[in-house]
Amino acid sequence: MNAGALTVIEAGSTQVTDLGRRRGPRFGVPVNGALDQHSARIANILVGNPETAPVLEITALDAEFVADVDLLIAVSGADGHLTVDGVGRPSNEPVSVRAGEVIALRQIQGGLRAYLAVRGSFDVPRLLGSCAPDSVLGFGGRLVSGATIPVRRSTAPIFNAHFSAELYSLDVPRLATGFVVDVTDGPDIDDFAGTADRLFEQPYLVTPKSNHIGLRMTGPLPERITQGEVLSRGVPVGAVEVPPGDELLVLHRGRGVTAGYPVLAVVTPGSLDVLAQVRPGQHLRFRRLSAADAAARARAELVELEALRLRVQSVFAALDALATATTGRTLL
Repeated sequence: MNAGALTVIEAGSTQVTDLGRRRGPRFGVPVNGALDQHSARIANILVGNPETAPVLEITALDAEFVADVDLLIAVSGADGHLTVDGVGRPSNEPVSVRAGEVIALRQIQGGLRAYLAVRGSFDVPRLLGSCAPDSVLGFGGRLVSGATIPVRRSTAPIFNAHFSAELYSLDVPRLATGFVVDVTDGPDIDDFAGTADRLFEQPYLVTPKSNHIGLRMTGPLPERITQGEVLSRGVPVGAVEVPPGDELLVLHRGRGVTAGYPVLAVVTPGSLDVLAQVRPGQHLRFRRLSAADAAARARAELVELEALRLRVQSVFAALDALATATTGRTLL
């Protein structure tokens, strides 16, 4: 049963999504989902949701919402100016919102995408277990002004702001800065012989033709030495392809499940999140990483996120204990 709804006042470029359609590729459907998985997970953790819960992905443009019930929200990802009824509020920590107050995120900078989570999350349609939009299937899509998104839970305002602020020293892990993208060797690296290392020698410029399917970029292109056609085959998210022409292509979460270009390298999961924050017109550099080091970094990130979840749970437990002692009722 829904507790209320969040209404879109200014949509910008916003959509409801989650961590993606994990079962999709076996049916020939792209995985899609939040492009910056790291930030989407953090937003959900900060409000006590499962990491797979739906969130709002806000890309580049200003967005504004109003709810008809009290909410607990959190915003993570690219830096932006978050306000509640015109009052500045911090990102990367839980924020109480009273019914009727306007939530606005403006001036997104230092990245491209921010994620807004609501405690209890949203009640939205799913396809193959995910609410992630898919433009090919015509499922989901960008929100429009006036749209309403049902919310599952109302959360009363946290009444002791000073106590809450003290507890909210959560040490939220942040994405690396500088747009350095780690990659492991791809299955076709030998096809490029001595030119493969060009990938790591100079920065690449991300072009305006980039989107959720893939990022196109210009720079010193490796040259395929071998001849012959590459047959269409399954390709991973993060494949660094070298198609004919003057651009490098890095496949992201909206990529099709098969392709026929040589795969020089594969972007690590953590660096996929970095790619999600690179704007067209910005430069990035590639850095080679062994498969073992990439796996170790992925495990370390999971440990960081679990530690954050435990810290948040401790905060909520303390707030509930205080509320019970003061009012006889739990808060969260």
